[in-house]
Amino acid sequence: MKAVMMVAGKSTRTHPLTVTRPKPLLKVLNKTIIEHNLDQLSGIVNEVVIIVGYRKDMIIEHLGSSYKGMRLTYIEQKEQLGTGHALQIAEKHAGKRFIVMYGDDIYSGKDIMLISKVDNSVLAKKVENPENFGVFVTEGDRLVRVIEKPKEFVSDLANVGCFMLTDDIFPYLKKVKKSVRGEYEITDALSMLAEEQKVTVVPAKDYWFPIGYPWNLLEANAYLLKSIKQDIKGEVEDNVTIKGNVIIGKGTVVRSGTYIEGPVIIGEDCQIGPSAYIRPDTAIGDRCKFRGEAFDMIMMDDSVAKHNCYIGHSVLGVDVNIGAGTITSDYRHDGKSNMTIVNGKKIDSGRRKLGSFMGDHVRTGINTSIYPGRKLWPNTGTLPGSVVKKDITEVGF
Repeated sequence: MKAVMMVAGKSTRTHPLTVTRPKPLLKVLNKTIIEHNLDQLSGIVNEVVIIVGYRKDMIIEHLGSSYKGMRLTYIEQKEQLGTGHALQIAEKHAGKRFIVMYGDDIYSGKDIMLISKVDNSVLAKKVENPENFGVFVTEGDRLVRVIEKPKEFVSDLANVGCFMLTDDIFPYLKKVKKSVRGEYEITDALSMLAEEQKVTVVPAKDYWFPIGYPWNLLEANAYLLKSIKQDIKGEVEDNVTIKGNVIIGKGTVVRSGTYIEGPVIIGEDCQIGPSAYIRPDTAIGDRCKFRGEAFDMIMMDDSVAKHNCYIGHSVLGVDVNIGAGTITSDYRHDGKSNMTIVNGKKIDSGRRKLGSFMGDHVRTGINTSIYPGRKLWPNTGTLPGSVVKKDITEVGF
């Protein structure tokens, strides 16, 4: 059996992290999103057809032609005309029955296995805010139709973007018209298919993490870290305290005076400390140097954070350099959830703790203070003593 994975889109809601890479190559638990999903497909399918588009070369170079025994086939979606169009161009490669999944959310293999046993089935997850999702209207376990972001309550079963389909879907894809956002939607074809034959709605029993905004990476990271087990392959000097489950990669040195409180994962060939304080839910990539305090942080490869800094509830891209004394503020004085600007609109993150999000190659000057939810675009930076009150989107010091 095959799977079709859609990774062609250009995500702007996850800027600045996706200015320089496609969303599926963002990392959670020191592994890219697309690799998490391929791991879950392993043992279920023998080939994955990957629909690429935005920065396709990065995905192809990163994955190659196979992954854990599964053949990888790439098809380019030259125009991003929606999920329905993406599946349609994969018709010759998909076979008679196949799994379809969005490639930039994180799924559980247990749930993929559930739907793989039921032809023409869709995976659903109960949510508290159905107005933010496409939802399934059902009669028993049968799909009636799909409604995108309903203004009034019709269902709390969200479409998680994972389906088990047969080639029966393709005639309906050809009938789909562009939606209000100018795309051909796979959900419109599913609604049409459901009018003429049974489409089964299968409730998800395990995790699903839609990565719509940068802070969703932190939520997925914290959840997945709960399952790690202690594995220390690097060098740990005397007078280092390690509590809870911590992974330390080979070639990494943890220097004296450092305190690590798991769950934490640290990659290979890093230098930690001396006297660093790494708190729970933190993931540090390969070849990083860290000497400050971290909490609920994702630091991608080749980044540096120097002494007396505090990086909390934040995501740092590749090759970021954090100057000594840099502080990411993360809490509002009124205790309300933090707001941030996404595509020119103010968005409620729903988080009482929200730090900063930095693209690749950001440089902060010493003693920089950053307001909660502020973002620094790739190759930007700050002068010593700067107070960052607004997103920094242009290079210039």
